[in-house]
Amino acid sequence: MTALTSPPVVAPAPPTEDGPRTGPSILERALRVTGRWVAAIGGALVIFGAFMAAKGVAPVEAYRDMFQSTFTGWSSFGDILIRSAPIALAALGVAVPARAGLINVGGEGQLVIGGVAAAGISLLVDNSLPGQLTLVLMLIVACVAGGAWAGLAGVFRLRFGINESVTTLLSNYIALDIMLFLIYDAWKDPNGSGQPSTRPLPVSERLPVLGDSRVHMGVVIAIVAAIVVSLALSRTAWGFRLRVVGGNPEAARRAGLKVGLLLVGAMFVGGALAGLGGAVQLTGAEFKLRPGFCLTYGYVGFLASWLARHKPIRVAIAAAFLSSIAIAGDSLQIDSGLPAASVSVLMALVLLAVFGWGSPKLRTGSGIGGGRSALRWPFVNLKRKGDDS
Repeated sequence: MTALTSPPVVAPAPPTEDGPRTGPSILERALRVTGRWVAAIGGALVIFGAFMAAKGVAPVEAYRDMFQSTFTGWSSFGDILIRSAPIALAALGVAVPARAGLINVGGEGQLVIGGVAAAGISLLVDNSLPGQLTLVLMLIVACVAGGAWAGLAGVFRLRFGINESVTTLLSNYIALDIMLFLIYDAWKDPNGSGQPSTRPLPVSERLPVLGDSRVHMGVVIAIVAAIVVSLALSRTAWGFRLRVVGGNPEAARRAGLKVGLLLVGAMFVGGALAGLGGAVQLTGAEFKLRPGFCLTYGYVGFLASWLARHKPIRVAIAAAFLSSIAIAGDSLQIDSGLPAASVSVLMALVLLAVFGWGSPKLRTGSGIGGGRSALRWPFVNLKRKGDDS
């Protein structure tokens, strides 16, 4: 018989003179991440500087003009905040489904549907109710409309196995066509200049502004929404269930969680936030529907959510960051004479640099719900025969 022997016991490594070996401190990690971001954004600016030099524009002077026109005056800072509000809400509409492993690319359409619903309430009421009451109804109905529009993608996912990233993307074009049909026909302002748009909102149905500035209460709504979503995802049972579903839906199903309801609910909440963003843009900035209403805001919100790894507070900051790039890009057209597409080139370079170098964890998928598995399972049909949960 062979004698059973216990495995050898390996003695722990002796501590060094400075004490036991530990990982990097919080300060070191923060400095490392900050350094990567600075290097990524700096590299993007260098590449874009070469692009400007090829166009005959002095890069240093162009960047100086951009900084002065954007960050040295309260007016430009206010423009950044105003632009950030709907983008942040659209980005939160991406972050909530992402916690459950879903990919919502329909922020653009959900913003538009929210704006259409809000404008429809204003036209339906037609000054028969107090303005502030009408404003509240507009915001509520916009949330419901945006949530229902996004929730359809969750239903299609469960019932027909259609991936939500496809349905939400295609629904953007349907929402835009609905708005265009209305503003070219039934809702066109008869007293307007002939351009397709709805009548302007009455002053009483617009969001109040803060002090003497143009910054409206929609900015406060976006900040409060980011805080509420952050608390809901991190401190409530609902947020925990979404994380479980996002990490391993089959394990969540076996644990008794209603996976189907959680998925549709996550899409509904995300769409409601984006729909609220459309109403905020209508009642706080544009005051009427027009062909360019919320143009590209939903797609920028999608990028902002991924840039912030779907963390609600960071999402709001990322929305402000991307908005500042867009506002600063106006200087490229006015002061430097570059084409309007230059703004998109600059934003693309910054995003590619940050995604590729500044945020390495994005490449592993760890920013969504349950890690790597969360990147794969959305493309698998969850519905099983005889299971309606």
